[in-house]
Amino acid sequence: MISKIRVALFFAAGLLYSSMLCAQVPISGRVTASNKQPIQGASVVVAKSSQTTRGTQTDNDGKFSIVAPEGSSLVISYIGYKNATVKVDAGNTVVQVTLEEDFGRLDEVVVSGLATSVKRSNLANSIATISSKQLTGIAPAQTFDAALSGKIPGANINANSGAPGGGISIKLRGITSVYANSQPLYVVDGVFWDNSSIQPGLNTVTAAASGGLAQSNQDNASSRIADLNPQDIENVEVLKGASAAALYGSKAAAGVIIITTKKGKSGKTRINFSQDIGQASVIHLLGQRPLSEAVVTAQNWDLNEYKTAVANNKIYDYEKEIYGNKALLLTSRLSLSGGNEKTSFYSSFSYKNEDGIIKNTGYKNYTVRLNLDHKISDKVNLSFTSTYVNSSADRSLTNNDNVGVTLGVALSSTPNFTELHQQANGSWPRNKYAASNPLETIALMTNNEKTNRFVIGGALNAILQQSSRSTTKFIARGGVDYYNLFTNVYFPSSLQFMENGLKGASIQGNTNSLGFNWALLLVNNFAASDNLNFTTTAGATLEAKDQNNILNTATQIIGVQTNIDQAGALTATQTRAKHQENGYFVQEEMNLSDFIIATAGIRFDKSTNNGDRNKLFAYPKASLAWNIAKMDFWRSNNINSLKVRVAYGQSGNFPVYGTTYSNLASANTGGFPGSLVTTTIGNPKILPERQTELEGGVDISLFGGRINFEGTLYNKKIFDMLLLQSLPRSSGFTYEWINGGTLNNNGVELSLSGQPIKSRAVQWNSTINFWKNKSEITQLNVPPFAIGAFSNALGTFYIQQGKSATQFYGPDGANGFGPVGNAEPDFQMTFLNEINFLNNFTLRFLIHWKQGGDNLNLTQLLTDLGGTSKDYDEDKNHDGVSNGQERLNALGVTSPFVQDASYVRFREIGLYYNFPLHDTRVVRGLRLGVSANNFFTITKYQGYDPEVSNFSGLGGPGANGISTGVDVTPFPSSKRLEFHLGVDF
Repeated sequence: MISKIRVALFFAAGLLYSSMLCAQVPISGRVTASNKQPIQGASVVVAKSSQTTRGTQTDNDGKFSIVAPEGSSLVISYIGYKNATVKVDAGNTVVQVTLEEDFGRLDEVVVSGLATSVKRSNLANSIATISSKQLTGIAPAQTFDAALSGKIPGANINANSGAPGGGISIKLRGITSVYANSQPLYVVDGVFWDNSSIQPGLNTVTAAASGGLAQSNQDNASSRIADLNPQDIENVEVLKGASAAALYGSKAAAGVIIITTKKGKSGKTRINFSQDIGQASVIHLLGQRPLSEAVVTAQNWDLNEYKTAVANNKIYDYEKEIYGNKALLLTSRLSLSGGNEKTSFYSSFSYKNEDGIIKNTGYKNYTVRLNLDHKISDKVNLSFTSTYVNSSADRSLTNNDNVGVTLGVALSSTPNFTELHQQANGSWPRNKYAASNPLETIALMTNNEKTNRFVIGGALNAILQQSSRSTTKFIARGGVDYYNLFTNVYFPSSLQFMENGLKGASIQGNTNSLGFNWALLLVNNFAASDNLNFTTTAGATLEAKDQNNILNTATQIIGVQTNIDQAGALTATQTRAKHQENGYFVQEEMNLSDFIIATAGIRFDKSTNNGDRNKLFAYPKASLAWNIAKMDFWRSNNINSLKVRVAYGQSGNFPVYGTTYSNLASANTGGFPGSLVTTTIGNPKILPERQTELEGGVDISLFGGRINFEGTLYNKKIFDMLLLQSLPRSSGFTYEWINGGTLNNNGVELSLSGQPIKSRAVQWNSTINFWKNKSEITQLNVPPFAIGAFSNALGTFYIQQGKSATQFYGPDGANGFGPVGNAEPDFQMTFLNEINFLNNFTLRFLIHWKQGGDNLNLTQLLTDLGGTSKDYDEDKNHDGVSNGQERLNALGVTSPFVQDASYVRFREIGLYYNFPLHDTRVVRGLRLGVSANNFFTITKYQGYDPEVSNFSGLGGPGANGISTGVDVTPFPSSKRLEFHLGVDF
């Protein structure tokens, strides 16, 4: 009997003890930063809870409340701050938590797979992250792609044009392809955003590209990623190579840029309004050649006209008149966010209206966004993102042409004494020194792009199974990206260059693009023990795109009509691209006590663009990170983190749409319509390009995160390059698409960040990034060939085995022809600094140094040929021959127009003041600021801007991944000065 009583008492004691362990304790508290300001939206979760969804967020005042088991721990986290842990104690139910800034970003969570993430301290790859403050908080750029400049180590970002509406080429870790896609994949909230560059048909007028094409990659089109409003972005993650992006398969060859937009947080509704106003002006003008009677006579210009202009004081600065407009910049934004524990929302409206530095140019953008998150239960939640964009860009007529009609080409041969201004009777003088009057062209022509874009995305997250050691989630996400692009180019018949030519032209393009993607994923988190965790991911994806472009070209316009049916001649071209990709993948991640983290995975892809559309191509990945400083033997108090890492991955690059078959061209023979096979034959056995990447690195954090270093070496190889092979004439064809060649990229990326000063009065955060890349064609199965640029005599890009993929090839003196330069920089560095002082002032600035990297300066060639170069009559080397004549004499003997394009640029400078507000119920925050973008540039380059490219690397007829840095009378880049007002309600 006594033994039974003892057993009962023991059992009762056990139940009592268990109930004590499982007792639920209500905890409330407040989370603030070191400056005592509340942190809204901080995450508060129960650590290692079987109920992985148990958590909450702080409200507007940084307050939270949660129920947690006695003895458990709460983990409080927020982007940009170190995690804090609070022990749950029934005797202390009200807590005050201060989050310390995570300058080393070790607790920052970054992507590790299609449905998984990892703390940066455990990451095995070099992934660049850009916060919203870094993206737009210093000196806002006009478009999202421009805002990335100088902020991604390992990237070569080049502005194709300074025209309103964007046009930026981004290459991550060197050259990815010669003919296939060379631009990164953009993923916004899980939706694949199309970044096509659709040409407006200017080639009909400019004849910049031969062959009679209506469109060419010299049409100076914008890129569609410019539609994205950078103010809506929370953060950007850049997967620069295959080792990080392999699970995106054949979409990831050129890297992946993952963008997360802002979301609502529980608490009172917050209203934010901001207004920017400023001015843009040209960065640099070339200047004019000083004239005299001797110069005018030597140039065979009209001496009497010159004398009359001098006598009447009518010497003009046409360059300044064309490019010297002081452009007004206006941007207004309104956002609302809030919610409760079940539902949160973020909505915004943005209006941008910016003039261009050329009259009658500018950019307008209206953007509306609505993001919703809803928790159906503790195990099921939904998210919804949507945006609508309406934009309009007027881009004028610049860049190369072969008939002398673009603004810069006409200006290059026009002396400053001839009269070009509109007469009192409304007529425009004829320019006898060029094919067009650029002032008339600016006043009367139209080159407009209008976009209407809808992007909708959604995600479902559901917990299917849950136990103390295992949790299985189902994730379904996808979205639709649709836009209509209408391009309108109009040249009235009254223009000088239209009178005896096309007699007026109206060119209208209409593009409908529909893309959608979805992914179905299963994710299992399994805790084998307290120290060993596994995360398994498996899933399937689908991406599809259907793009249809119709371009109508009407010439011989009747009167002042603009309708394309009111013309003597009308031609139409249609370009359609429709393809689909399917992928299947599995990935396993292992974490052993945060000191050994290993990942392995594989993806299988197939595409309708491949020769065999049903064949699956495999892309494996593997990585290993070892946090030495977390091992038991580590005793250093000054070295807080020491990690070595290695990662390997493969990805692909689908063939260009249409390479598997031979195209047909319409023809008319004897009045009978028909189709002719074009001279390029398709290849039904074409394969995707294949890429492998091996990277290794070391990351160190010292003195509590005050000093941080990241170093990465990588080797990237591209196999089965997509190339054009010449065929014998007897075949009836000129070229055939083949896989033949290997390209290698080697590079280094270094980052050093620190807090030189950390006190109550001053906080100074500084980051220095360094990167360089070297490319080489290691195998070429076709003879060496020129690509991009114009001719060997001027200097051109040249694909040659054993040489750099970005070499300039041209006359090199006694040796005949050979390498004369390289467009790839020797190295690049950026210096990002943020200084907080006097409690409420913040100074931020970003300096970008690009050393080396040559441009082909054909703008200077044109001004030399036209006799208008500013330094034409100077004698730099004192040999008795003027600079202009010496350059022309060297043409074909050496390559004088291949020039160093190094620069140091103050990309962004911003000074902001936050007003201290007390006891205000309506206004919660008030900020004033002033910023400058691209305001100072130090360079010896003799063009408008060392960042330039006549050829678009973004797509279009003739596009390739090589030819950037060719300078042919571009739309000059501008610098921006803006004032900012921000109010939080």
